[in-house]
Amino acid sequence: MTDNDIFTPLPKAEVIKAVERDRPRRIPLVFAHWWGEGLGEQYGDRLNEFSRFPDDLAVLPIPKFDANSMGLSWEINRDAAMDAGGVIPDWVHLDEFIDKLPDPAANPQFESLAEQAQTVHDQDRYLMVGWWCLFFETSWGLRGMENLMTDFYLYPDEVHRLFDALCTLYCRSIDKAAEVMKPDGFWTSDDLGHQTQPMMKAETFDEFFKPYYDRIGACLQRNRVHWWLHSCGNNTPLLPSLIAAGVQMFHPVQKHTMDAPAIADTFGADLGFWAGFDVQHILQEGSPEDVRDEVRLLIDTFDRPEGGMCIAAGNGIVSGTPFENIEAFLDEAVRYGHQHRQAAGSE
Repeated sequence: MTDNDIFTPLPKAEVIKAVERDRPRRIPLVFAHWWGEGLGEQYGDRLNEFSRFPDDLAVLPIPKFDANSMGLSWEINRDAAMDAGGVIPDWVHLDEFIDKLPDPAANPQFESLAEQAQTVHDQDRYLMVGWWCLFFETSWGLRGMENLMTDFYLYPDEVHRLFDALCTLYCRSIDKAAEVMKPDGFWTSDDLGHQTQPMMKAETFDEFFKPYYDRIGACLQRNRVHWWLHSCGNNTPLLPSLIAAGVQMFHPVQKHTMDAPAIADTFGADLGFWAGFDVQHILQEGSPEDVRDEVRLLIDTFDRPEGGMCIAAGNGIVSGTPFENIEAFLDEAVRYGHQHRQAAGSE
């Protein structure tokens, strides 16, 4: 097999095989070309050189909601949205906020999105749709982090009402996307962890989040759409609940926060890994050979004989990252990803 064959983007069926553990011929690259803050300014058009490395699926955002266009009767304090204030500075505004949430299924964007989706299908590519921020990230933007972390104790009923309304909106958007775009996967994010542990106890997650995660999972299962979840930090105690809710591909298993071999051994039979490369240290500070070694380690850790792995950047690749390290990451991910799958296929 030539380099041309190896570096050709995978058809839809091969990405599906990776997710569904049906022995794909190569480990797919998914969000591996994640250009973060300042990288475009640093390298400019040179980044186009990386187009020779495959993006193994296409991504289209689908409508969620925009609080700025909801016609709310109070002024939104955007400066405080990640701290002590936010879009809903007081729960007295909750009724109006819920009443004015839009119906995403009526969003005219879906007409053009359906056309874009058809182009992806005509190219025989896997189509992923979705948006950033699910329940935790959205609610800390709406309430502010300081408020939200006490709301679980002081205003539990209001939190549930907010999550129920968001979940209804999300499912409407997913159902509409499934109808007119026919996606294969849904991606979203909820940064549930920090460097040493989750942002909340597992019991808190199960009480406030899991009922709505379960509804998202049921909606996706009903529409036969895979669930891809990004969550930074140490999510280890939450993984059983995420798996039970229907998450199929988890990103990034953040290096230095989660024990990758233990995670793969404990959860690998039930969870696929959208494994994220360490962009914080190895990609920025290592040599190209260090980068190649780490790619091989990731693949050896997470890829199972039947599949169940994709490879990505762990987060946005930021300015200051050596160009040759990015090239080594992408090149080794394709080459070793192919080699490892071929070896697995011969077992």
